[in-house]
Amino acid sequence: MMPVRCFTCGAVVADRQEKYEQATKKGEKPAAVLDKLGVKRYCCRRMFVSHVRIVDELVKYGRF
Repeated sequence: MMPVRCFTCGAVVADRQEKYEQATKKGEKPAAVLDKLGVKRYCCRRMFVSHVRIVDELVKYGRF
């Protein structure tokens, strides 16, 4: 799960996650997608670029 807010500045970033993932899966460059979504600060851009989705992998091994 992506954090709701940027760790550094506190801006809301989670509302743009799905659009970012869809566009990058289509082959668009991450920098261009973030510009299009209006993510300007480098701390917020870091949240998207460095996010690793491991929840799907962890669910396989846990009992929830």
